Amino acid sequence: MNLQFGSGVLFGNPNAGNTATNPTPQRFGILQEVQVEFKADLKKLYGQNQFAAAKARGKIDVTCKGKIATLDPTMMNQLYFGLASAAGVQRIVDLESHVPAATIAPTKAVAGSLLTDYGVINKDTGLNMIRVATAPLVGQYTFVQATTGGTPTAASYTFNAAETASAVLLSYLYSDATNGVTINLTSQLMGYAPEFSALLYNVFRTKYFALQLNSCTMGSISIPTKQEDFWMADITFDASADVTGAVGAIYADVN
Repeated sequence: MNLQFGSGVLFGNPNAGNTATNPTPQRFGILQEVQVEFKADLKKLYGQNQFAAAKARGKIDVTCKGKIATLDPTMMNQLYFGLASAAGVQRIVDLESHVPAATIAPTKAVAGSLLTDYGVINKDTGLNMIRVATAPLVGQYTFVQATTGGTPTAASYTFNAAETASAVLLSYLYSDATNGVTINLTSQLMGYAPEFSALLYNVFRTKYFALQLNSCTMGSISIPTKQEDFWMADITFDASADVTGAVGAIYADVN
């Protein structure tokens, strides 16, 4: 008897289609659950009587869905997007506090770092201030990203000399070239996607059970948020026969 307990372990191994650079096997991190379903069309033949005279099985869909708690950009790219990646990220600075002044240099405004303004809040009122091109009035500001030869050099915020806010809260993106990874999401032709083999396995009371699917394509991956809880991403993928006609295999201990 083969009894199983728990979520199991799930791997994806890019093996066909539009793969990312250096196709690399991926483990789905902190797996919560997986459901694999084999669902066939059943065709029934009826005559004049109430019960079917014959039945036959037609097309079979193999669908898989699960939940994971790790939003791994490498896994997402290797198994879903199949696009180019690069080192570094655009990192958000949220609500950086400054006393209003004629010109304010954000903390991350350093040579070579591109800044993108994401707004200013009046700390006293909690209201968004209005960005204008020049000559800000009270309650307004300007933002300038300076460049030299196309390379970012500095960025600055400017406020009215009579601004009454005790503090202004800046939010902006800046270039962090030494940490993280960026996947540039570009629009591709229909049909563009990585394909991968999937292996789901579990061991309970020394009994091994595993399902291998040779040719899978991921249909969806969510990026959820939830108040007072961990983010749980939903994933779905479908399986089909590979170029040899093989769908996969089931491996199980029986004694």
